[in-house]
Amino acid sequence: MATCAALLAVAVPVGVHSAAQARSTSAARSSATKKQASARPAAPPSIGAAAAAGDGVGPDLDAKINGIIDANDQYQVGVALLEISGDAATGQTVHQYGIHEPFEAASTAKVLAAEAYYHLVETGAASLDDQLGAYSAAFQLQAMIQQSDNDSWSLIEHAVGYQGLTDYAASLGVNYNPNDNTLTTADMARILAGLYSGRLLNSADTAQLLSTMQDTNDETLIPAALPAGVTVYHKYGELGGELHDAAILTKDGHTYALVIYTKAEDLGSVEERTDVIHQLTAAVTDAVF
Repeated sequence: MATCAALLAVAVPVGVHSAAQARSTSAARSSATKKQASARPAAPPSIGAAAAAGDGVGPDLDAKINGIIDANDQYQVGVALLEISGDAATGQTVHQYGIHEPFEAASTAKVLAAEAYYHLVETGAASLDDQLGAYSAAFQLQAMIQQSDNDSWSLIEHAVGYQGLTDYAASLGVNYNPNDNTLTTADMARILAGLYSGRLLNSADTAQLLSTMQDTNDETLIPAALPAGVTVYHKYGELGGELHDAAILTKDGHTYALVIYTKAEDLGSVEERTDVIHQLTAAVTDAVF
């Protein structure tokens, strides 16, 4: 694929923002172009495989999570934890803590947009080779997730259509309006679970999307607090007072969706809330792996 200096600039719709606005994207585009030229990866071995019975969440973990949230009540914190057990994922309980109401989802909602575009590809309504801006749709999908590129997000959203995004979310049982860009932590956990379980996309597209959720341009939140041996696929989000991470964690046949959303009035509290996210991640992984 030929490289260019920049993507075609497009207006970012209301509510479409991320930390990528403050970063240069030239290096990101170079990296994404190289990766896009490589072969599509094979699906992770555990996709679609059932995990052991029971979700590993009990009173002790509930108390730890609630204790961390209570100790940091100067922030709004919401947590969702969902075991992903292959085709049975829809029957699992979403364990939700702290704020249950919707947050501004920031860039974590890019996963939903990517799923919706891949769905169009699989139904024949779009192609990964379609030209979106200066690059192919495949390139824009990778840049949107791995580099959190907002221009790419805008192009993908327009290709799907706002009503198309709302309708696709509704098909997953998720209430989503792209103009507001709000999601609950529980809904984000379901979006991740549907992807990893293989219920939403075919195996090749599932593997391709998951591959873009690794080695992203910000690995400082959930990934930074994981113990050795845990594989992570995630999408962070940062916008104003919002600092979020939404991840799929897997080890030894056990897989969980972990979503942590935080909000603060103090925009300088990113370091402190990063520590809260690390504490919550450690509490979860110590209990379930």
